[in-house]
Amino acid sequence: MRLGYQTNGLQNHRLGDALRLLAEHGYEAVGITPDTCHLDPATTTDAELDATAHLLAELRLLPVLETGARFLLDPRHKHEPTLMTADPAARQRRFDYCQRAAAMGARLGAKVLSFWAGIDHRPDAGSRDRLLDGVRRACALVRAEGLEPSFEPEPGMAVATVADWLALRADLGGDAPGLTLDLGHLYAVWEGEPAAVIASVGPHLRQVHLEDMRRGVHEHLLPGAGEVDFDGCLNALQKVGYEGPVCFELSRHSHAAPAAVAACRDVFQRYRRASGR
Repeated sequence: MRLGYQTNGLQNHRLGDALRLLAEHGYEAVGITPDTCHLDPATTTDAELDATAHLLAELRLLPVLETGARFLLDPRHKHEPTLMTADPAARQRRFDYCQRAAAMGARLGAKVLSFWAGIDHRPDAGSRDRLLDGVRRACALVRAEGLEPSFEPEPGMAVATVADWLALRADLGGDAPGLTLDLGHLYAVWEGEPAAVIASVGPHLRQVHLEDMRRGVHEHLLPGAGEVDFDGCLNALQKVGYEGPVCFELSRHSHAAPAAVAACRDVFQRYRRASGR
């Protein structure tokens, strides 16, 4: 496994400074969210992407692409539009973002792009078809750019749990994306012991997020502020043979990023020492 961190928790840092901060603390991967503050998809040039790719290689940071920017597509409505948006023109902006992010990721040297469904604000008879069509189209766009699509169940969204993802995968068959598993979400929406859930989906894991969280509450917390069994979750990932990035996601801690980066590193390094890995 590779220790990683999400740039959505480094929004008060210039991207280059953020990447150097991670490298100084021993990080080996970074989850990059193209956003207004980092690699804005509307304005970032190929030359800027190439310079970032060079820096990532120099710092030995493996990039993965994330698409959870809050107000990039609509300055007034968080995360909108999404795959669940009924209006075709608005929904197309989400597909365009997925394609652009995948193309950026390919230039940066990423292999995986994560995305989610979005909230279904107007459930109707067509909701399931809209979801399946949206995920299928997003996957095709990502694959066309040479990246592997990976889907993140998100509490409160149309696909909220691992069980929902398994149902989605069954419906999509060979078109289905891999799984981005946020270990904190296993506490926010309890589906049983996290180690057992991890064991059940091990072969499908393409990306992992981590933070502390309390049972029943979807709030990303610094290590030590919640109930997540970090050692147990990391050990379960080792048992299923997961070797990809484990990216800490402290999206509301940009104001304290250096301290958060250090605290998350300490959790990971303590596990490595204790496990002998």
